[in-house]
Amino acid sequence: MASNPIRRPLPYSFYNATLWLIAANILVFLLNSLAPNTRVPLAMVPALILGANAYWEFVTYMFVHANITHILFNMLGLFFFGPQVERRMGSSEFLLFYFISGIGAGVASFVIYVLSGAYTVVLLGASGAIFAVLLAYATFFPDSMIYVFGLIPIRAPLLVVIYAAIELFSQIFSFNAGVAHLTHLAGFAFGYLYLVARVGVNPVRVFLGDRSMR
Repeated sequence: MASNPIRRPLPYSFYNATLWLIAANILVFLLNSLAPNTRVPLAMVPALILGANAYWEFVTYMFVHANITHILFNMLGLFFFGPQVERRMGSSEFLLFYFISGIGAGVASFVIYVLSGAYTVVLLGASGAIFAVLLAYATFFPDSMIYVFGLIPIRAPLLVVIYAAIELFSQIFSFNAGVAHLTHLAGFAFGYLYLVARVGVNPVRVFLGDRSMR
């Protein structure tokens, strides 16, 4: 496996990368709150990428949030699921997974927006990367129970399937148009590809009961 460059593992270490990501998101949110004119240049806007070569937006959009509710829910998701995935993968591998999934979700969204003529849409938020983290959590800990609203127990893989179905349904029928359902689905997709291609684990097989490759 080590001879395959795609599968070559990074040295394992754990340095609480999840907390650093949360801190970075909070700092950017504070910056945007104190200087609102910084929000759009850091978010992902197809017109800016095409017209001003603002390619950094494929990365920075993941750290920009619309309001306190937006960042609160995203950071809670990262806080609850990120540390366990990070301990399983190692911090460096986790960061690589997080950024590839998030950047990939942004690039996929950008392509769709450009093809559909939505040049002025403003994409922001860590949701694409966090949906990938949720997929990884359900893959590594398929027997884990997640209590929705603190009351309803649902196994992690089933919750991922429900989330994916809701996002797909909402994207097709344009429900809650202010939410980037396409980016969420792309986050799932890039997280899936990463787990299959680099980690050697197929989430679908795990969800169907195969525990041999976890």
